Amino acid sequence: MNYPDSVQFLYALGNEIKSAKLGLERIRAVLEALGNPERAFRVVHVAGTNGKGSTCAMIEAGLRASGIRTGLFTSPHLIEPTERIQIDGIPVSPADFERAFNIVHESAEKLDLDCHPTYFETVTAMAFWLFREMHVHTAVIEVGLGGRLDSTNVVEPALTVITPIDFDHEAYLGHTIEAIAGEKAGILKPGVPAVFAPQRPEALAVLLARAAEVRAPIIGDLEIRDLHIDARGSQFSGIVCPLAGEHQVDNAVTAARALGVLGVSPDGIRDARWPGRIEHVSPNPDIILDGAHNPAGARALARYLERFYGGRRIWLVYGAMRDKAIDEVAGVLFPIATELVLTAPNTSRALRPEALAEFAGRGHIEPTVESAIDHARTHAADEDVIVITGSLFVVGEARRLFLAPTGGRWQ
Repeated sequence: MNYPDSVQFLYALGNEIKSAKLGLERIRAVLEALGNPERAFRVVHVAGTNGKGSTCAMIEAGLRASGIRTGLFTSPHLIEPTERIQIDGIPVSPADFERAFNIVHESAEKLDLDCHPTYFETVTAMAFWLFREMHVHTAVIEVGLGGRLDSTNVVEPALTVITPIDFDHEAYLGHTIEAIAGEKAGILKPGVPAVFAPQRPEALAVLLARAAEVRAPIIGDLEIRDLHIDARGSQFSGIVCPLAGEHQVDNAVTAARALGVLGVSPDGIRDARWPGRIEHVSPNPDIILDGAHNPAGARALARYLERFYGGRRIWLVYGAMRDKAIDEVAGVLFPIATELVLTAPNTSRALRPEALAEFAGRGHIEPTVESAIDHARTHAADEDVIVITGSLFVVGEARRLFLAPTGGRWQ
């Protein structure tokens, strides 16, 4: 299959969350057929609810800056699936993605599996195969869902990292913080060092118990000195974090601690990029993209806006999926919006903007993300701020309009 066909095949396997089949049997069988590529490189394995993508990006940037050939596997993507698999900070080419898909797909078809590997299992195997083929030294691997039964949990890591744990995907991971933490703690391995970001007490208790059970050494804190935070990032202890938001300080500290275990300077964190998370894409008015799709993400975005844009008119362009905790997320974000523009991304899972307006008791409705942004840009003053948020599908569509290499409408 060519690249467009491979992408369509992956999408046809179903939504990677709703069609998830937690368990390691299929991925292990596929990887064995491929010669176990996951054993060909050093691995940093990262789980958590919020901040794991940012933390992965910062760890990878630090490794790359030190001269190490890196792989980075994250999810979801914003515009193209190639974003999920990066070599030395650059997404793999469509041709390499196509090549990896065909190898994995053909191998899977020859196996006696209960079904074709899922979307996420397939892309996981593709990433591992490409990392081996391209001679990656260290790969930073983000867990997709949970940890214990996630398809990435076949790796034998040199280091595990767990970012803040909060509520998300409760239908799959459990309805208490303790249950969710138990799933995340499933990536901890016997004798493998672990770095924990600041956690809720009930989550930390679960992580510490599991670490003690498998005798995983826990790496201590990094002292924060001379902290300075502005609207575009932070600096502390001689480390520059280019990702905006107070919550990114904790993520940067976590990344720096991880890099220390790996014997690498944290200086390279200054080069980290993590699109779609408090990302400034246009000035006058400031336009910010942020995929605040769960309660913890919404709280982080609200704190950022109140700290750096308090007193200014906030235009909130918002769209969401039906399966998300809309009442909690909207309950945090809608009250701080001066003007509310409600829309829906181009996917069948999107919640109708009319339902959002009914919930909010206010809001201007636009049928598409593009028309919603048009409305806000037309009516906002230069000193206002437009925040495009909610689902990562919304952020992805917006980012394509602003920043796509070709075809971006507002470049």
